[in-house]
Amino acid sequence: MSAPLVPSLFGTCKVLTAAIIWVVNQIILAIAVVIPPLKGLADWLGSDPVVTALTWLVAMTVMLVWAAMINLLTVMWLERKFYSRLQDRYGIMVSIWSLPFWPFNRKDRPTHKGWGYLQNVADGVKLLQKENLTPRGADRAMFHTAPILIASTTVLIFAALPWSSGFYIARVDLNLLFILAAFSLAPFGILLAGWSANNKYTLLGGMRAAAQLLAYEIPMILAVIALTFSTGSLDVFEIVAQQDTTLTVLGAATPIPAWYVFGPQVLGFIVFVVAMMAELERIPFDIPEAEAELVEGWTTEYSGMRFGLLFGFKWLRMIAGAGLVVLLYLGGWTGPVFVTFDVAGIAVPIVPEEGWFLLKTWLLCMVFVWVSWSVPRIRIDQILQLGWKRLIPLALLAILVAAGASAVGW
Repeated sequence: MSAPLVPSLFGTCKVLTAAIIWVVNQIILAIAVVIPPLKGLADWLGSDPVVTALTWLVAMTVMLVWAAMINLLTVMWLERKFYSRLQDRYGIMVSIWSLPFWPFNRKDRPTHKGWGYLQNVADGVKLLQKENLTPRGADRAMFHTAPILIASTTVLIFAALPWSSGFYIARVDLNLLFILAAFSLAPFGILLAGWSANNKYTLLGGMRAAAQLLAYEIPMILAVIALTFSTGSLDVFEIVAQQDTTLTVLGAATPIPAWYVFGPQVLGFIVFVVAMMAELERIPFDIPEAEAELVEGWTTEYSGMRFGLLFGFKWLRMIAGAGLVVLLYLGGWTGPVFVTFDVAGIAVPIVPEEGWFLLKTWLLCMVFVWVSWSVPRIRIDQILQLGWKRLIPLALLAILVAAGASAVGW
């Protein structure tokens, strides 16, 4: 097993917070020579409850920046470049080399060298400059609340989703149920957005989304029930630890890890991945948006950065969904240790746990993108038939297979 690059996110943030508070206290104490009552403020800031409370805020900010900026921008860039190559075109090209101060960027003939990573930043700046419109007949309170509900429930997922054995916000009891519950809250925001806009297109999109997500949450939960026959736990840390073994060895040096996808849980894995793609509204399950039929579905009336946030949080949900699949079926952050360097008495692996988790998550996101840009959208009746008449029976079969495998000790 590899080692985490961040042994404890909370512990690291607490050291950082305590150092910042110490610096602030030194400034306050220097001023307290003139204003003595400030000494009490310094003592209060340095107390353990205040340091702990501020540490939680710092840890949540670090996780939000990590997930919503670094990973979000990266996955957006990966998708746009990947589907451009699938369509045999270059795709986005605006990068740091496109900025005007380089000598080879002349005004009469600008260049667009680079990989295009800054294109997403440019699009965000463009959306920030656009006006946020509210339809005249809309329920204003609900119309403005829906994006907040979708965004907050998505961020809530990352509060319990671990990126390694040490890089997480909080290890809550039954954290797998907590993550699934956070996933299930977003459909309320989608339905609210579709209804509150007072638009037939958005209403149809919201109703389609509610029907679709309800149809696919059931087989997803049934697949998790099948998984519990093998894990006996609803703690993702315990589930990952159980996969950190070798299933078998092919030849002299080809170990097959004991990931649950390589055992009787393979049927549950297929059901869970298909249901997750429907939960993320990825093609072929994007009928709630359906540009040709519903313009943009439940997002039709949103403009400016509110529209950008809704789209951005869809990518964030894809990252969270892929990460959950990796945790449950693909070994989580476990991976081989090729070589380590001894730095100040600490063994630092070449590929830490966070690296393995990111690699698996991004690769699974690319599989989602590959499928989305390779198959056509299906009708709403076909979506519901697939969910109710195909996936639910397969999920029940996965439970029977898992129960039988558990009974024989497999």
